[in-house]
Amino acid sequence: MADLITMTALSILAAGFFVGIVVGLTGMGGGALMTPALIFLGVGETATVVTADLTAAAVYKTGGAIVHRREGSPNMQMAKWLIVGSVPMALLGPYLVSWFTDPEELDDTLKLCIGFALLFAAATYALRLYINLKRVRGGGPVADDDPPVRPVPTVLVGALGGLLVGITSVGSGSVIMIALLMLYPGLVAVKLVGTDLVQAVPLVLAAALSNIALHGLDWGILIPLVIGSVPGTLIGAKIAPRVPQSIIRRGIVVVLTMSGVALLDKAGWAPLGAGEDETYPMLIAGVGVFVLVVLPIVWGFIRKSEGLPMFGSPTIAQLEDPDYKPGLVGMKRTDK
Repeated sequence: MADLITMTALSILAAGFFVGIVVGLTGMGGGALMTPALIFLGVGETATVVTADLTAAAVYKTGGAIVHRREGSPNMQMAKWLIVGSVPMALLGPYLVSWFTDPEELDDTLKLCIGFALLFAAATYALRLYINLKRVRGGGPVADDDPPVRPVPTVLVGALGGLLVGITSVGSGSVIMIALLMLYPGLVAVKLVGTDLVQAVPLVLAAALSNIALHGLDWGILIPLVIGSVPGTLIGAKIAPRVPQSIIRRGIVVVLTMSGVALLDKAGWAPLGAGEDETYPMLIAGVGVFVLVVLPIVWGFIRKSEGLPMFGSPTIAQLEDPDYKPGLVGMKRTDK
């Protein structure tokens, strides 16, 4: 019991709580925020952190999947094909890294993989906004509760997500969600979220079991992580209707990008430096400022190219709402 009441355990609990709130508020950012947070806290080796995060995710994602299953929201046929692709790759992923990596270089290799995965996750969020913008301007595809499932591309999406999650713990939501949006653009929001949650449970569980078999499980990380993240997620879900999510989601993109660059820097990625002995905090801060200040301007020009004002309606929140339709909430179409 004394091992659980330490500064390290309290810092893990606090990180789990605050990340849990963000997950409850937005439904995104679990592994993508938790894993780098624990790495930067220095609570253990990267492989140990990934294993604990995956195991904790298997706990809280199961609860969300059960709720959606009872409500009948998942497309079980689609989830089945995703699972067919994701589970084998999630089991295989950690072993692929261990087979082709020198044990002394494993920590840096995993940091590199996670760093690139975080940048990929940030990019997929930006891509999702662009797809939604095109949907709004084009009137959007007809909503479809039960679209015909395309087995082969769905299995391939699952395989990519499984490999990514098995190695880094990042991607079970962000990467697979955007792929489903591209494959099934008419899939209604509740079906999209429900399907993603249901397929994520066996995916994350398989990745956790594979990592546990390879690296073991540090209960000193897992227990405070679960204790912190579960109530945080519940609180976030409770206050979500009263919080401007668009601001939080933009903040998540900034954090993902900065964390990705910081991990690449920490791992000694050649273009950035020599790892722990030579890091560039000002570069990381500069990347954060660029994402915070410059990207909204770039986004404004993209909106303008679609015949919309640079800023205003449709807002980020409206673009993220699959039920939002052109012409509502003050939006004016310029095309005749």
